[in-house]
Amino acid sequence: MSSSLVETVDVEAPLGVTWALWHDVAEWPKFLRHVKDVVRIDNRSFTWWLDLPGADKSFTAEITELVPQERIAWKTTDGVEHAGVVTFHRLSDTSSRVTLQIEYNPQGFVERLGALTNLDSALTNYDLGEFKFKAETAAGNPAKL
Repeated sequence: MSSSLVETVDVEAPLGVTWALWHDVAEWPKFLRHVKDVVRIDNRSFTWWLDLPGADKSFTAEITELVPQERIAWKTTDGVEHAGVVTFHRLSDTSSRVTLQIEYNPQGFVERLGALTNLDSALTNYDLGEFKFKAETAAGNPAKL
């Protein structure tokens, strides 16, 4: 893998809200703009369909580590090669921090250009902003944006 992203967002929502939202794979297309669909295969595996700039892609991934309200790690087993981890941190009773780290191997011109120009980072930050909005809305704090 030749590229990596590490992005963090602070959310005015309790840790339990941020965890519950991210832990439910069916919710991902609602805040990850490039994810068209996610289907759980079993307790540890799921398939993603992505709509990325210049290409539609899919992959199957397995959860490699699951620590409730702390971290979810995964790696692909088929399709687009990448691995990632999202961690959850309690800041207070009403706020939390979510950090997303992804290691991936850009394929083709568009993906390599995205990695070189930090477009991948910008897209990730946008998605984390959408996640923040959804979590804060779920927690009853939409005005905290």
